[in-house]
Amino acid sequence: MEYIIRPMVERDAPTVIDMMRTFYASPAVLSNGSKEIFEADVAECVGDSPYAEGFVFEAEGSLIGYGMLAKSYSTEFGKRCIWIEDLYLKEPYRGSGIGSRVLQFIMERFPACIFRLEVEEENQRAIATYKKNGFTVLPYMEMKK
Repeated sequence: MEYIIRPMVERDAPTVIDMMRTFYASPAVLSNGSKEIFEADVAECVGDSPYAEGFVFEAEGSLIGYGMLAKSYSTEFGKRCIWIEDLYLKEPYRGSGIGSRVLQFIMERFPACIFRLEVEEENQRAIATYKKNGFTVLPYMEMKK
């Protein structure tokens, strides 16, 4: 199957938000999000934000997935950090190697960066993909306010 990875644009918003609803309602994510959050996330990704970047995966003229990155700096690692915030593929396309190709795309796009992401322990398919692409587990507890 041929597919492309391209920057997210405004016309993608309705489809991306639908995919976000599915993703955030799944066991892969702890929070359910909201319409306001999804709209804000997409607006940040398609605007000129220096903090966020979004992209979509397209096959046969249809969007089959999306990704969102957050950009920061890691004092722990002494380099720029790319947080892979969302990485979602519609069910029929999972296990086809697209996830690995997307990770390679991100790493090639930001070669001098550290890459971080969160994954639920139950999401063994995603964990296997991340490990296959060089990710290792950090023994941190994350906190938020």
